[in-house]
Parts: sequence; structure tokens; C-alpha cells
Amino acid sequence: MTLAYSKLTAQGQISVPAEIRKKLGVGPGAVLEWDEEGGKIVVRRAGRYTSEDVHRALFPEGAPKPRSDVELREGVRQYGRGRHARR
Repeated sequence: MTLAYSKLTAQGQISVPAEIRKKLGVGPGAVLEWDEEGGKIVVRRAGRYTSEDVHRALFPEGAPKPRSDVELREGVRQYGRGRHARR
């Protein structure tokens, strides 16, 4: 079922129909991302940062080594003790 239609201008521009803008939650200045998935072109609102960008910012030396629940709990305890000991 087709949601809406757009017409391509001679300059290669299209206008995004109001129904689609509403569904995407976009307005003037919004960035749309075009992707190919399974032989279809998909248009979506572009995220500000990709998950890869976030991962690289959090872990510049690569992914951290996996830790057990016990190791994680102990790390939280040590952090808490250190914060409260400084008072």
C-alpha cells in the first residue's frame, strides 16, 4: 500500500509529503538517510551518531574484555568505597 507520492525535479530534488514528514517526525533542516535493504530503498530520519561512532568514542582501544557478574559487582563496590572514603 502506497503512503504517498513525490515528484522528482529537474535538479534531482524531491519534496517529502506531509504524511511522511509526520511519520518520520522531521521538519525543515532535518537529515534523511537513504539505505538499501533487501533490494528496496529505505528512507529514515538520520541519527546524529551511529552506534559505531558511539562505540569508538567509549572504547578507543577496542572492546573491553568480558567480565563476570561477580567482577562487575566488586568493581561497583570498590568505586563506591573510594567515593565515600574521600569525604
